[in-house]
Formats: sequence, structure tokens, C-alpha cells
Amino acid sequence: MANVALEHVSKMFPGGVQAVEDFTLDIENQEFIVLVGPSGCGKSTTLRMVAGLEETTSGTIRIGDRVVNDVPPKDRDIAMVFQNYALYPHMTVYKNMAFGLKLRRFPKAEIDKRVKEAAKILGIEDLLERKPKALSGGQRQRVAVGRAIVRQPQAFLFDEPLSNLDAKLRVEMRAELKRLHRRLQTTVIYVTHDQAEAMTLGDRVVVMKDGRIQQVAPPLAVYDYPVNQFVAGFLGTPAMNFATGRIAPLNGGLAFEMGPARIRLTERLAACAKGYAGKDVTMGVRPEDIGYAGTGKFAGVENIMPATVRVVEPLGDEQIVHLAGPADAPLVCKLDAHVKVDVDQRMDAHLDMNRVHLFDRQTGENISLEPEHVAHAS
Repeated sequence: MANVALEHVSKMFPGGVQAVEDFTLDIENQEFIVLVGPSGCGKSTTLRMVAGLEETTSGTIRIGDRVVNDVPPKDRDIAMVFQNYALYPHMTVYKNMAFGLKLRRFPKAEIDKRVKEAAKILGIEDLLERKPKALSGGQRQRVAVGRAIVRQPQAFLFDEPLSNLDAKLRVEMRAELKRLHRRLQTTVIYVTHDQAEAMTLGDRVVVMKDGRIQQVAPPLAVYDYPVNQFVAGFLGTPAMNFATGRIAPLNGGLAFEMGPARIRLTERLAACAKGYAGKDVTMGVRPEDIGYAGTGKFAGVENIMPATVRVVEPLGDEQIVHLAGPADAPLVCKLDAHVKVDVDQRMDAHLDMNRVHLFDRQTGENISLEPEHVAHAS
């Protein structure tokens, strides 16, 4: 296995379409790195440049100690798993898994050993004589992964491999891939638009937008300390709530004013926002950090925000409650399933101010990150 390094890599398609811009990232040996972002953000193009399926416009790609910009895909010592499995329909599972090794003229005994070892790891030993049409989606994906495993490459590349599976099977395969990574101790670059996959699989997450890296950090650091409003809004289900208001003085401190509501900032937030006094900012708060005042961790709190319940979505262990806040600002919160709320009910909502973020209105930068938070965020 090996480390993978991309240094100032860019990709410009004909017509001036900038797919990837100045992408720099060092991926450690045996690290599981996840590239995540909306469609068109450049994540798959980046992966394809590492694989050699797309040429770089500029920059350098290293796999191990070797610069591979001009090395053909077949000689880069990587294995790629695609979204559509890319299995040969006329071949059995065994022959699909063995095909790459056969092309490289491996001895038959070695091919047989590797295929059967991979099949055992993936639990598909009883499928070796079937053809792809006789397999379920999950079984086909295991075969595609097995075909990569037998190569024993320096790095594995996954391009949205679970997108074609149903929700239950995606959860199962996520766990399977994580277990597989621990067992094989491989270097993995994984592309997805699914934030749940990014959060559960990655040692580090690379959030991308418009071809550029927005943030690189461990999953919880990206979630808790987003560097800008895009990252904050992209990760999390339901998405983070955003509201525009003004920073105003309040009894020797500072408050966030939104319509008639005045929400006192903590000392930490006030210190971060002191340069924005009298200016508009965007406040961000996650649904789980908005609660029913007087219940649970929100008992005996200040900063009550009057709101009206608009929609209630019961999910079993919890409920998603859509609110109309001050000036009819939409808010979404997560409540315990046993908290009684009804549509059109008035509700005193409370914001956990220790979990609130403030963003610059112009740049989207998170202005509420202290130096120690910035260290966690990268």
C-alpha cells in the first residue's frame, strides 16, 4: 500500500469548463479518504485523474514515490470500483474476478488462491459459478469489490459504489466496506454525494464545491467546526438552519436581532462577533440544537424564541418539527418522539447558544471559530 499526493492539480475541459482547480491533498498510507460534495463539484473528475482516466491540465499526482501523470492507468497499480459495477455479463463471478490477473499472466494457482481468498472475505464463495444476471445488486457490488481486492493494488478508488443500492443495503454495505478496510489496511479514496457515507466511512472528509476544496478534516470536526456556510449547510440531516439578523448591543454584551427576537450571545460568540456590531450576519444552528424550552437539556434556559409549529414528521425515536420563527423565518428542529407538539401550536423554542455558528454575510466564512476550533477543523 502507499500514500497518494495531489499537488496543485487542475482540470480544464474544452470550452473553458473548470472542473477541478488547485486541488492539493496528501493521503496517508492506509488512510480512508472521502471526497464529498454536490453533483458537478469535481470529485469524480479528481478520482479519475488519480486513476489516469482523465489527464490533468496542470499539477502533479504521486502514488507512492512515483509521479504518475504520464503513466497509463493499467500501470499505476491502483484498482477502481465503479457505480455501475462494470462486470462482464457473459463471465461467471470467478472469471470476472480473475480476469485482470489473467491479463497480467499470473500463474493459474496464484489466480485461484487470490480469487478464493477474496471470495471468502466478501462472503461470496457460493456465488463463484453464477453469472452477474443471477446476482442481486449487493452481490454484484461485492463481486466488483472482489475484483479489485485480488489485484492487491497500492490504492483502491471507489466512485459512488453504493448509489444503485436500496437504502437498507447501502447501510449494510457501508459497514462491510469499513470492516474490509480495517482487515486489508488499504489506502482508499472514496467518492460520494451521500453525506452519511462520508461521515461514517472516512478517516478524513474532503468537502468540495465548484472544483475547489472547501475543508479537509475528520468527519466530526467538519460537522462541529465547519469553516464556511456551504460546509455547514451541506453536512447534516435535516440541514442546518440559517437566519439573517444584526449584531446589536444588549446590557453590556451583544445580541443577535432577528425581527422582534433578541438572542443574547455567549461571551465566546460575542468576542468573535465584536467586529460585526451593527452589521448583518447569518446565524446557523443545527436542528438537534433547537429544543422545546423547559424540557431535557433545555430546562431553565434563557433565549426563548417564540415560534409556531407548521409540520410534524414522526420518525419513531424522534420527530422533525418545522417551525415558523420570528418574522416567519423557517426553523427545523429535532425533538424526542414523546414531546407532545401539534400543528399550529405556539412553541417556545430555545437555541443551544454553545452550538450556534455565525457566518459573514459576504464571504460565508465562519466567524465564530476560535483558534482551537480552527485547529480541529483542518
